[in-house]
Amino acid sequence: MDTNRKPRDDEIDVFGVSHVGKVREVNQDQFLLAAVHKRLEVLQTSLAVMDRLPVGESRVAFLAMVADGVGGGVGGERASATALEVVTEYVASSSACFLQADSSEKQFIETLQAAALRSHEVVKARALAEAAGASMATTLTLWMGVWPWYYLLQVGDSRYYLYREGELTQVSRDQTIAQDLVDKGVLTRAIAESSRLSDVLSSAIGADEAVPVVTRLQASWENVHLLCTDGLTKHVRDERIAEILGSMTSSRQACEQLLAEALEDGGSDNITIIVGRAVERAPTP
Repeated sequence: MDTNRKPRDDEIDVFGVSHVGKVREVNQDQFLLAAVHKRLEVLQTSLAVMDRLPVGESRVAFLAMVADGVGGGVGGERASATALEVVTEYVASSSACFLQADSSEKQFIETLQAAALRSHEVVKARALAEAAGASMATTLTLWMGVWPWYYLLQVGDSRYYLYREGELTQVSRDQTIAQDLVDKGVLTRAIAESSRLSDVLSSAIGADEAVPVVTRLQASWENVHLLCTDGLTKHVRDERIAEILGSMTSSRQACEQLLAEALEDGGSDNITIIVGRAVERAPTP
């Protein structure tokens, strides 16, 4: 296999699923998968208002996002939907940055940070205009593949995991008060995991502060990618996630199995999962 070449569209095995869980009445999670051509083609999403956009020329980037809304009533649902819509529109309108062969790492990072901050502004404005200042906030975890790199943008505590060669690594850092205290040496990781502070975000789209962190990573055919909200990780431990990804037959099968096990363990929160990988296939004659 030529591991240096970019995977073709038919070699991308990706799937996403979102479920309300067994306890909550409203699903405040959202997700989106899209290919970036000269225009953006939405492949799958939980957003009701997004239409499929026409395909342009060859794919220049692939986009995956999850968002976990925070707020009473429908506030969280509206916040997560707004964040994904605004980021999608921003990426589509900034596609020239991804099309230019000489685009720098700094340009990519600044474009993604600007998209997150724009969504932060819009969510805050909608909270004031539509919800009389009520709470509207959301996490945002974005994965963008621009071969031979991919970029991870993180706001909040929805996670990105990398599975490779039998090892599962949490690449994203939870932006929570508990994690902040762990980093300062005030709490141990074990205590933090059971603390109520693990559910208190220190950064979120639409909250008092949004701190988008962007990381660039090397792409590889060996990588399996997982984006998820905490409805999964509350119920399925990392060791079990690694087992499922290690034996997966397809991204859809892995998503559905992870979801089933989160529900079986209680499904106490909304659950959103995206799994993606590249799979070599013979070219179509």
